[in-house]
Amino acid sequence: MLLFLAVVAAISGWWLSQQRLTSKPWLEEGVQGDFPGTGASSLPAAKLGLGVFLAVVGSLFALLISAYLMRVSTTSLNILDGPKLPGPRLLWFNTGMLVLSSVALQWAWLQARRRQMDGVRVNLLVAAVSALAFVAGQLLVWRQLTQSGYFLTSSPANSFFYLLTGVHGLHVLGGLAALGRTIARAWPGVATEPMRLGVELCAIYWHFLLLIWLVVFSLVMGWADDFADICRALIT
Repeated sequence: MLLFLAVVAAISGWWLSQQRLTSKPWLEEGVQGDFPGTGASSLPAAKLGLGVFLAVVGSLFALLISAYLMRVSTTSLNILDGPKLPGPRLLWFNTGMLVLSSVALQWAWLQARRRQMDGVRVNLLVAAVSALAFVAGQLLVWRQLTQSGYFLTSSPANSFFYLLTGVHGLHVLGGLAALGRTIARAWPGVATEPMRLGVELCAIYWHFLLLIWLVVFSLVMGWADDFADICRALIT
């Protein structure tokens, strides 16, 4: 948990430092762009709000992941009080869809900065469709598991799987709502400042969701258990 929080804090600190929080907006009234001689620029409130929100979300997932790891460690590191949840192969496809969505948003961001609106619209649509495919794939994974008898209350392993993937899925749905608003702004074909900022915020948010999902994916696939077994063997 401490390692995960340290990574989140490092990324948040680096990102905020790039926004130059040392600027003095009360000295920049009436000045457009950068403040002469300092290179400082004001930080958009939306970026600051997103940074705070991502820090909160990162802390939430850190607590959930630490709770999962502690639950595993208290049951001989194998979750013996229930059948071990298999890692569905469909999760690999879902992971690919989320990676594609993140890459498409990164390209949309770059093209928005270049005012290439045709490419922006195409990449935004690709990001939205692949994100919807990710959500649909997650629901299909849940259906497959329940049909195989792995219910929410069957074991702690099942409960944590549904909890982690469900909370992550809710954040993806929230991101899709913001992405839909950004697509609506981009469709007229004008590279306005609110539209470019919306694309940038969506890209940052999606990269963060991808990072969170890769951690969750490693847990649900059982790689964390294998790592814990190796560490325990080295210690003993």
